[in-house]
Parts: sequence; structure tokens; C-alpha cells
Amino acid sequence: MFFRLIKRTFTKGFKSKVLAVAAIMLGTSMATAMLSISMDIGDKMNRELKSYGSNIVVKPESAYIPAEINGVEIGGKKGNRKFLTGEDALKIKMIFWRHNIVDLAPYLSMQTKVKGRKVTVKGTWFDDEVRISSGEKYRLGIKDLKSWWEIKGEWIQNGKSKNLAMVGKKIASENNISKGDLIQLKFNKDGESIEKEVKVTGIISSGDEAENQIFVPLKFLQSALHMGNKIEKIEVSALTSPVNDLARKAGNDPESLTAEEFETWYCTAYANSIAYQIEEVIPGAVAEQVRQISESESKILSKINLLMILVTIAALISSSLGISSIMTTKVLERRQEIGLMKAIGAEDINIVMFFLAEIVIFAFAGGVLGFFLGSAFANIIGIKVFSIPVAMKLLLAPFVVILAVIIAVVGSISPLKIVLKLDPAEVLHG
Repeated sequence: MFFRLIKRTFTKGFKSKVLAVAAIMLGTSMATAMLSISMDIGDKMNRELKSYGSNIVVKPESAYIPAEINGVEIGGKKGNRKFLTGEDALKIKMIFWRHNIVDLAPYLSMQTKVKGRKVTVKGTWFDDEVRISSGEKYRLGIKDLKSWWEIKGEWIQNGKSKNLAMVGKKIASENNISKGDLIQLKFNKDGESIEKEVKVTGIISSGDEAENQIFVPLKFLQSALHMGNKIEKIEVSALTSPVNDLARKAGNDPESLTAEEFETWYCTAYANSIAYQIEEVIPGAVAEQVRQISESESKILSKINLLMILVTIAALISSSLGISSIMTTKVLERRQEIGLMKAIGAEDINIVMFFLAEIVIFAFAGGVLGFFLGSAFANIIGIKVFSIPVAMKLLLAPFVVILAVIIAVVGSISPLKIVLKLDPAEVLHG
């Protein structure tokens, strides 16, 4: 008899049933979309923030505290200037979190004269193909590391020792330099005058100090100045986990961590744990995280996650209220049927179970449809916001269906109270 009654629910009141399924579907689709995005938001937001520059800077330990003017270190004792090497830069791609290192670029800076004016020249990688000792090849350099730069002209491609240069916008304007021009760089190194001619491939518009600098291939500058394989610093862009209390504690003093805490911190991609591992593979180097980026990332992720939680809760509450309204209408429409069931001996628990079975079936259907609709929404959001699709998370499907059942049951509490209060005598006698 019970199953006959359940079967009958699918042959009458079709419109209300569609509305019930739709209400559940919309609520669970929003939950699915938000959960799918939140599972990927860390990496996607991380990649977005990495497009705004490095978050770790590696420099040699020094006996003096340097000052910088236009990116060139000054001060300290003569002969005290310390360097890293190009091999040190490659070692960074061999740490435990090497796959989180999305880009890096070494730098060597020197003062030069262009048309009688002092200018800073920086040797670096642009879009260079490099090979580490394991045999793996990577393309690294400032082309991706400084992706916000606007270039009038062309990037230097894989510049090993080519006499090419990219000139900052202000330098180009002050010296009437355009793409394709040949300019003379005059260096004074240890009393030796060195002149090199370079061809301008592009003008840099960056909105920062780079507009006052000239960039040349690292190998070219090292060769011109007889600097061997020396570099001054390395900028690293790494995918990192948001800063939390453990990361802050380790940042203050890694020695204060317990063995268990240290293992957790070391095996998590925090910016300071990656910096710690860089210092391990490059003796005599200091790796510092750019705290503004790390802290901003943590705050942004927290706010976005909070926003998604609030949106999901609001959607589920709306869905639950919709179910409550629909079920209340169904109960009132079927009050005579309920009264008759009570009159012939049906107990309250039997009638409640009947309505619960009905709503669970609707919830299951709405949850399954909501999962697929929500996955489609998440994919659209991922493409529009991050330009990367969000993969369907099949592991979420059971959770979403259970969530659909919960909100459906919660929304049915008020209508079921009406069922329990119905007096068969009053209903059957009008």
C-alpha cells in the first residue's frame, strides 16, 4: 500500500513536483559551483597573484647592509661585494617544491653611461631555455615573471650572448631611443673602460623603476664585464599555500617548532618553507619572502572563501524555504486524503514517513541535476575569471545529494507539523 501511494505521487500534481525538484536543484547547483571553485581557488588565485611578480628574493649573505638606488646595490666596503652564480639559480629547480617554482630570473646590475648619462643596466634571463643537472629543460625569465609589462616592440628571445637590449620608457624618452636603434653602453669596471654596442628590440612601460633601466641578456653582460657566471640576486615566483599560524611561527624561528610541526611546515608549500629549502641548496644565500604578496594572498583567499560560504548558505536557505512553501501547499491540497488516512487507522508516523519518502525522492533527483548544473556553472566561472576550466569533482556528488536531502527534510518540517495537527473529523466534515 505504501509503495502504491508513493507511485501515485508521480501521477498527480506534476507541476508542484517539478517546482520542488527545481528548488532543490538550484540550491544544490550553487553549492556545487562554490565547492568546486573553492577546491581549486587556492592554486588559481595563486597563479593570478604570481602574474604580478616574484614572491621570493634570493641574495648572497653579506658582511654589510646594502642600500639600493634604481636596483643597484651601493655602499659597503670596496671588494666586499658578494655574488651568487648561475648554477645557484638552477639549483632552485631541484628543491622538494621545485614543481611549485613557476618562474625565476637571476640578475646582474652595473652602472653604465648612455649618451653621457648614468643608467643602470641589468643582465637577466628573458625567455631562456635552461637545463638542470637532472636533464630537465625549462623556459625561465622575466617575460612571464613581469607579465604586466607593456612592450613596444619585441621581447628578447632566448638571449644567450646576443648584443640586444630592452630599454625603459623614461630612458628611451630622455635619450630619443626607439626600437631598432643602436646604442653605446660605456662601462667603467675596476678602472677599465669597456664599450659595447647593443640593438634595441623593445621599449618597456612598467610603471616602476624598470622604466629607468636597460635590460640585456645575462650572458652578454657577464661576458662584457668579465664576470664569469656571477649574479647578484634571483627573483622567484612560486605557488604557495596561504599563511597561517604555523607558517608565522616558523617565520619567527624555525627552531621553535616541534619535530611534528617542522615536518608539517617543511612539507607544506608555504613561502617561508620554500625559502628555507632554497637556502639549504644554495650555501651562503639568504632567501626572503615578499611578505606583501604572501599576506595579501592569504587575506584575499580568506575573504573569497567567506564570500562563497555566505553565498552557498543563502542559496541553501532559499532552496529550503522554497521546499517549505511547495510542501505546505501540497499538504493543504491533500488534507482530505490525509484526514481519510487517519480516519481508517493510519498513524502519524506512517503519514510522516510517506511524505518524507516523497521528498527524499525529489531531493535525490534535484541533487543529481544540481550537481551537474553546478559543475557547469563552476566551469563557466573558472573560464571567465581565471581563463582555466574547473574540472568536474565527482567526489562531490554524494555530498551534494546528501546535502539536497538535508535541505529538503529541513524545509519539510513546517508542513509536516501541519500534517500532525490535522483533525480528520474537521477535514472530512469540511
